[in-house]
Amino acid sequence: MDAPIVAVVWLGMFARVWLGYLEWQSYLALGLAVWVIYVVDRILDVKLLHADDPRLGPRHAFVKRNQKKLGWLAVAAGLGCVFMAFFVLPSRLIGLPTEIGYLLPAGILTFVFFSMNLASAGNPEIPHLRNLLAGVTFSFGTAMLAHMHIGSEGVFHLLQSREMLCFALLCAVNISAIHFWEQSRQSRDEDFKAAHELALTLPLGVLGAACILSAGMDEETTGRPFFYAVLISAALLFILNRQRERFSMDALRVLADVALVAPFPIFWLLSSSR
Repeated sequence: MDAPIVAVVWLGMFARVWLGYLEWQSYLALGLAVWVIYVVDRILDVKLLHADDPRLGPRHAFVKRNQKKLGWLAVAAGLGCVFMAFFVLPSRLIGLPTEIGYLLPAGILTFVFFSMNLASAGNPEIPHLRNLLAGVTFSFGTAMLAHMHIGSEGVFHLLQSREMLCFALLCAVNISAIHFWEQSRQSRDEDFKAAHELALTLPLGVLGAACILSAGMDEETTGRPFFYAVLISAALLFILNRQRERFSMDALRVLADVALVAPFPIFWLLSSSR
């Protein structure tokens, strides 16, 4: 449930910055859609990876034990998402062609992600490109439910928005961090650890600089709390990375997602005071 919670929280932040308010149905649809995607991803991992693959953890074991039940639940939730997309969500407000204009890129990004996931199933290396695509897909899918209400801006405006791009990089770093922590515990090669340490620290530095620059460029100051939230999450991931030896791998997975939702109260306070 961690990924759906992260998505719903950040949808609330996107909506707060761009709209001020968003109907609850959008949050439900997003939570269900993200849950379905992650369950399908876990099921594919269980089917494609060897039983002794170190990438298979307790979550995969849970999926394997409950594969049939989760499969039927995913089908039901997926059908519910389709129903909501065409009969409940904003098509009645913004027009069906506009809604499809957002859903089509989201579907393509998700398809490409799963294709890359299948292609890299036997590769033990950290899939940085796939993680970047996963971050973009997660960010686009989260932000679009708020952005489609803006009006005439369109999907290309969303793809260029600093808010979506900063959150996409944050998500990509979050995913890569978990992969790096897993592999660093399995290797005694210090050069390997140093290389991946740089591959994690450098994007966090770039993200921090991008957030500070974007906040400074926001003349209306309405978007600054959003960039501050991304900056806080990036800082928490950096601290967690430096302290990673103190935690178990399961705890690191949880804390990595906690780092993404922790800034929400601060964001809410800052955005309410404007």
